[in-house]
Amino acid sequence: MKLLPTTLPGVALIEPAVFGDDRGFFFEAFNRDRFAAAGLPTDFPQANTSRSARGVLRGLHHQLPRPQGKLVWVVEGSVFDVAVDIRRGSPNFGRWFGAELSAGNHRMMYVPPGFLHGFQVLSEYATFSYLCTELYDSSCDRSVAWNDPDIGIAWPIAQPQLSGKDRAAPRLADVSPDHLPEL
Repeated sequence: MKLLPTTLPGVALIEPAVFGDDRGFFFEAFNRDRFAAAGLPTDFPQANTSRSARGVLRGLHHQLPRPQGKLVWVVEGSVFDVAVDIRRGSPNFGRWFGAELSAGNHRMMYVPPGFLHGFQVLSEYATFSYLCTELYDSSCDRSVAWNDPDIGIAWPIAQPQLSGKDRAAPRLADVSPDHLPEL
Protein backbone atom coordinates (compact mmCIF):
# COMPACT_ATOMS: atom_id res chain seq x y z
CA MET A 1 0.00 0.00 0.00
CA LYS A 2 1.33 3.41 -0.98
CA LEU A 3 -0.05 6.82 0.07
CA LEU A 4 -0.03 9.33 -2.79
CA PRO A 5 0.16 13.09 -2.16
CA THR A 6 -3.00 15.20 -1.95
CA THR A 7 -3.48 18.93 -1.51
CA LEU A 8 -5.58 18.55 1.67
CA PRO A 9 -4.11 17.37 4.97
CA GLY A 10 -6.01 14.33 6.22
CA VAL A 11 -7.28 13.29 2.78
CA ALA A 12 -5.40 10.18 1.68
CA LEU A 13 -5.14 8.81 -1.84
CA ILE A 14 -4.23 5.15 -1.46
CA GLU A 15 -2.67 2.92 -4.09
CA PRO A 16 -2.88 -0.70 -2.94
CA ALA A 17 -0.41 -3.36 -3.99
CA VAL A 18 -2.15 -5.20 -6.83
CA PHE A 19 -1.13 -8.75 -7.70
CA GLY A 20 -2.26 -9.83 -11.15
CA ASP A 21 -1.70 -12.43 -13.80
CA ASP A 22 -3.60 -13.84 -16.78
CA ARG A 23 -6.36 -15.04 -14.41
CA GLY A 24 -7.12 -11.58 -13.01
CA PHE A 25 -5.93 -9.67 -9.94
CA PHE A 26 -6.01 -9.48 -6.15
CA PHE A 27 -5.51 -6.60 -3.72
CA GLU A 28 -6.28 -5.87 -0.08
CA ALA A 29 -8.87 -3.12 0.15
CA PHE A 30 -8.37 -2.93 3.90
CA ASN A 31 -5.80 -4.26 6.34
CA ARG A 32 -6.17 -3.02 9.92
CA ASP A 33 -2.46 -3.21 10.75
CA ARG A 34 -1.29 -1.49 7.55
CA PHE A 35 -3.90 1.24 7.92
CA ALA A 36 -2.94 1.84 11.56
CA ALA A 37 0.75 2.04 10.61
CA ALA A 38 -0.14 4.65 7.95
CA GLY A 39 -2.13 6.73 10.48
CA LEU A 40 -5.48 5.87 8.90
CA PRO A 41 -8.58 4.77 10.83
CA THR A 42 -9.23 1.10 11.47
CA ASP A 43 -12.77 1.11 12.85
CA PHE A 44 -15.42 1.00 10.12
CA PRO A 45 -18.84 -0.01 11.52
CA GLN A 46 -20.71 0.41 8.22
CA ALA A 47 -20.08 -0.65 4.60
CA ASN A 48 -22.07 0.67 1.60
CA THR A 49 -22.22 0.07 -2.14
CA SER A 50 -23.98 2.09 -4.84
CA ARG A 51 -24.28 1.72 -8.60
CA SER A 52 -24.85 4.73 -10.84
CA ALA A 53 -24.96 5.61 -14.53
CA ARG A 54 -22.64 7.98 -16.44
CA GLY A 55 -23.04 11.59 -15.38
CA VAL A 56 -24.69 10.85 -12.03
CA LEU A 57 -23.26 13.10 -9.34
CA ARG A 58 -23.79 12.10 -5.71
CA GLY A 59 -22.86 14.86 -3.29
CA LEU A 60 -21.68 16.96 -1.74
CA HIS A 61 -22.58 15.27 1.55
CA HIS A 62 -21.49 15.15 5.17
CA GLN A 63 -23.03 14.18 8.48
CA LEU A 64 -23.23 16.35 11.61
CA PRO A 65 -23.28 15.59 14.45
CA ARG A 66 -21.68 12.15 14.25
CA PRO A 67 -19.43 13.01 11.29
CA GLN A 68 -18.32 10.16 9.07
CA GLY A 69 -14.94 9.42 7.59
CA LYS A 70 -15.15 7.36 4.41
CA LEU A 71 -12.77 4.95 2.74
CA VAL A 72 -13.99 4.83 -0.87
CA TRP A 73 -13.12 2.85 -4.00
CA VAL A 74 -14.62 1.77 -7.32
CA VAL A 75 -15.40 -1.88 -8.05
CA GLU A 76 -16.68 -1.33 -11.61
CA GLY A 77 -16.13 1.66 -13.92
CA SER A 78 -14.65 5.02 -12.97
CA VAL A 79 -15.59 8.15 -11.02
CA PHE A 80 -14.20 11.58 -10.25
CA ASP A 81 -14.11 11.59 -6.43
CA VAL A 82 -13.96 14.82 -4.39
CA ALA A 83 -13.33 15.85 -0.79
CA VAL A 84 -13.93 19.43 0.47
CA ASP A 85 -12.66 20.71 3.83
CA ILE A 86 -15.56 22.42 5.65
CA ARG A 87 -14.15 22.40 9.18
CA ARG A 88 -14.65 25.79 10.86
CA GLY A 89 -11.26 27.27 11.64
CA SER A 90 -9.37 25.15 9.12
CA PRO A 91 -6.75 26.99 7.03
CA ASN A 92 -8.04 24.86 4.12
CA PHE A 93 -11.72 25.73 4.62
CA GLY A 94 -13.58 25.50 1.30
CA ARG A 95 -10.65 23.91 -0.57
CA TRP A 96 -11.19 20.68 -2.53
CA PHE A 97 -9.18 17.75 -3.79
CA GLY A 98 -10.34 15.43 -6.55
CA ALA A 99 -8.99 12.29 -8.17
CA GLU A 100 -10.15 9.65 -10.60
CA LEU A 101 -10.86 6.35 -8.89
CA SER A 102 -11.48 3.37 -11.13
CA ALA A 103 -11.65 -0.39 -11.28
CA GLY A 104 -8.58 -0.11 -13.51
CA ASN A 105 -6.33 2.02 -11.26
CA HIS A 106 -7.57 0.40 -8.00
CA ARG A 107 -7.00 3.66 -6.12
CA MET A 108 -8.92 4.42 -2.95
CA MET A 109 -9.48 7.69 -1.12
CA TYR A 110 -9.91 8.30 2.59
CA VAL A 111 -12.15 11.31 3.25
CA PRO A 112 -11.89 12.31 6.93
CA PRO A 113 -14.76 13.42 9.17
CA GLY A 114 -15.42 17.13 8.70
CA PHE A 115 -15.12 17.00 4.91
CA LEU A 116 -17.79 17.03 2.23
CA HIS A 117 -17.70 14.07 -0.12
CA GLY A 118 -19.06 13.60 -3.60
CA PHE A 119 -18.39 11.75 -6.82
CA GLN A 120 -19.40 11.87 -10.48
CA VAL A 121 -19.59 8.77 -12.69
CA LEU A 122 -17.33 8.91 -15.75
CA SER A 123 -17.97 5.44 -17.20
CA GLU A 124 -21.19 3.93 -18.54
CA TYR A 125 -21.85 2.64 -15.00
CA ALA A 126 -19.86 2.63 -11.79
CA THR A 127 -20.15 0.46 -8.71
CA PHE A 128 -18.85 2.45 -5.77
CA SER A 129 -18.03 0.95 -2.35
CA TYR A 130 -17.17 2.65 0.89
CA LEU A 131 -16.51 1.96 4.53
CA CYS A 132 -17.70 4.54 7.09
CA THR A 133 -16.19 5.41 10.46
CA GLU A 134 -19.64 6.22 11.85
CA LEU A 135 -23.09 4.75 11.24
CA TYR A 136 -25.39 6.69 8.91
CA ASP A 137 -28.01 8.77 10.72
CA SER A 138 -30.61 10.46 8.49
CA SER A 139 -31.19 13.16 11.12
CA CYS A 140 -27.51 14.18 10.74
CA ASP A 141 -27.46 14.16 6.93
CA ARG A 142 -26.25 17.46 5.41
CA SER A 143 -25.50 18.66 1.86
CA VAL A 144 -23.79 21.54 0.08
CA ALA A 145 -24.35 22.51 -3.56
CA TRP A 146 -22.22 20.48 -5.95
CA ASN A 147 -21.65 23.57 -8.12
CA ASP A 148 -20.98 26.15 -5.38
CA PRO A 149 -18.87 28.80 -7.18
CA ASP A 150 -17.02 29.62 -3.95
CA ILE A 151 -15.70 26.05 -3.86
CA GLY A 152 -15.20 25.86 -7.64
CA ILE A 153 -14.92 22.13 -8.23
CA ALA A 154 -13.92 21.32 -11.82
CA TRP A 155 -16.40 18.49 -12.41
CA PRO A 156 -15.64 16.61 -15.65
CA ILE A 157 -19.30 16.50 -16.80
CA ALA A 158 -20.94 19.94 -16.76
CA GLN A 159 -24.60 18.82 -16.66
CA PRO A 160 -24.82 16.00 -14.11
CA GLN A 161 -27.81 13.90 -13.10
CA LEU A 162 -28.75 14.85 -9.54
CA SER A 163 -31.14 13.75 -6.84
CA GLY A 164 -33.75 16.23 -5.63
CA LYS A 165 -31.81 16.58 -2.39
CA ASP A 166 -28.60 17.45 -4.22
CA ARG A 167 -30.38 19.91 -6.56
CA ALA A 168 -31.76 21.77 -3.52
CA ALA A 169 -28.53 21.84 -1.47
CA PRO A 170 -27.42 25.31 -0.30
CA ARG A 171 -24.14 27.06 -1.04
CA LEU A 172 -21.51 26.69 1.67
CA ALA A 173 -21.79 30.42 2.49
CA ASP A 174 -25.49 29.89 3.27
CA VAL A 175 -24.92 27.02 5.72
CA SER A 176 -25.32 28.02 9.36
CA PRO A 177 -21.99 27.72 11.22
CA ASP A 178 -23.63 25.35 13.72
CA HIS A 179 -24.20 22.96 10.79
CA LEU A 180 -20.46 22.84 10.06
CA PRO A 181 -17.90 20.70 11.89
CA GLU A 182 -15.15 22.26 13.97
CA LEU A 183 -11.45 21.77 13.35
